[in-house]
Amino acid sequence: MSSTTKDTPPPLPEPLRVAVADSHTHLDMQDGTVEDALAKAASVGVTTVVQVGCDVNGSRWAAETAAAYEAVHATVALHPNEAPRIVLGDPDGWSRQGAREPGGDAALDAALAEIDALAALPHVRGVGETGLDHFRTGPDGMAAQQRSFRAHIEIAKRHGKALVIHDREAHDDVLRILREEGAPERVVFHCYSGDAEMAKICAEAGYYMSFAGNVTFKNAQPLRDALAVAPPELVLVETDAPFLTPAPYRGRPNAPYLIPVTLRAMAEVKGMTEEALATAVAANTARAFGC
Repeated sequence: MSSTTKDTPPPLPEPLRVAVADSHTHLDMQDGTVEDALAKAASVGVTTVVQVGCDVNGSRWAAETAAAYEAVHATVALHPNEAPRIVLGDPDGWSRQGAREPGGDAALDAALAEIDALAALPHVRGVGETGLDHFRTGPDGMAAQQRSFRAHIEIAKRHGKALVIHDREAHDDVLRILREEGAPERVVFHCYSGDAEMAKICAEAGYYMSFAGNVTFKNAQPLRDALAVAPPELVLVETDAPFLTPAPYRGRPNAPYLIPVTLRAMAEVKGMTEEALATAVAANTARAFGC
């Protein structure tokens, strides 16, 4: 595939007949304006997006964008990989913020206080993405990551907001900490990555499972098995754009307007009509984010 093709946005899919929300996107990491992204999404039946914060600046931007656009809801948080960078420093500047010096626990406390203040705003509907990432953070960063996750759980509960979880190769620890802290009333596993067994555990606890474009990938049978057993009233759909573009467009830029591609693949897995799944997903997203 030539680089031109890789950079070319996929075509507009056929519009959904029942409007849904993209429950997790990063408009600040996508090309083009917010207006364009929302217009393109609305033209195919994706009428609401949840803009997700990953650090203090991104969370401020999410809150401001949600305040400015009716079709945008915000969530605010320090991403699981952000917490260790705040505490231990980020010499490589991997997180798009340039090299950072170690700030220690005091810096993490200050950042969490900012998230707490943003979480109180009415157009902020969730606290996340927070959680654990054993893929990118080594043992040295685990303490900061877990401390941050526990703090986010407390913030979500105190403000009555949904908790949006990033769980990468950390299923058991994420579930354990939710049990230890006591989960908020509404919990969303973003880009659900567990197996069918874990889906049953989540269903039992009433946790929402949000599926992204990777459910369409050839090697993702365990994800499809999980989706198959997930109760329709606990399923959400997301892009996680610009990442995880669904097949057959994998490797090209993702955006909220591609939700119909993933939703149709999900309906097939669940043996539901597109309309039935879209109707369930729309109601679930509204319930999960209190909107």
